[in-house]
Amino acid sequence: MAGKTVTKAQVDEILNNSEFEVFHKVFGKQCLVVAKLPNGFTFVGESACVDTSNYDEEIGFNIAKSRIENRIWELEGYKLQNSLS
Repeated sequence: MAGKTVTKAQVDEILNNSEFEVFHKVFGKQCLVVAKLPNGFTFVGESACVDTSNYDEEIGFNIAKSRIENRIWELEGYKLQNSLS
């Protein structure tokens, strides 16, 4: 069903053409990632740990970015649904 699905390639293209600002160790335990999508829309993804001694920048970034990716999937699905209705 070409044209009736959101693809990983679409989402990856958006992510690959986005700008990111990363803020590590907010209050010693949180990572905030702000994504500016190619169209200028912005998302904030976040992750945090309970114990500051467990904070890992790479893990924090990856979790926060994956939350942004999930939001893109949702909005691309919403956009597609609108175009089909």
